[in-house]
Amino acid sequence: METATKPKHIGRNISRIRELRGMKQEALAIAIGVSQQSVSNIEGSETIDEEKLQAIAEVLGVSAEAIKNYSDETVLNNIQNNYEGSVINSGPTVNQNCTFNPLDKVVELYERLVQAEKDKVEYLEKLLKAK
Repeated sequence: METATKPKHIGRNISRIRELRGMKQEALAIAIGVSQQSVSNIEGSETIDEEKLQAIAEVLGVSAEAIKNYSDETVLNNIQNNYEGSVINSGPTVNQNCTFNPLDKVVELYERLVQAEKDKVEYLEKLLKAK
C-alpha cells in the first residue's frame, strides 16, 4: 500500500519560524518591502517563488532550505537536546530558578498603583479647593 506524501506547506513553515523568532507579520512585511496582508497571504500559501523565499529566509536568519525542511519535531528535539540535556554537559550549570518571589513583585506593583491613585486624588482635591 502506497501513501502519498503531503507536500510541505512553505507558508506555514515561514509562519512558525517567524513566531519562533518573536517577529510579527508587520515587521517581516517591512523588512521584505511588502504589506502585512501580503505576508499573511504568503503564510497561507503552500508554495512561494524562490526569490521571495530567499528574501524571507535572509530576514528570518535561516536558509531557504531550512524553511523548506522545517518540522516542529526537529525543533522540539533540538530544544530538548540543547537545553534540557545541558546538565549532562561539563560546563557550568545555570540556575533557572527565580531569585525573587513573584508574588512580592505583584504586591509591590499594586502598592505603587494604590499610591499613584492616592496622589491623584490629593491633587484633584487641591484643584477643587482652589476654585
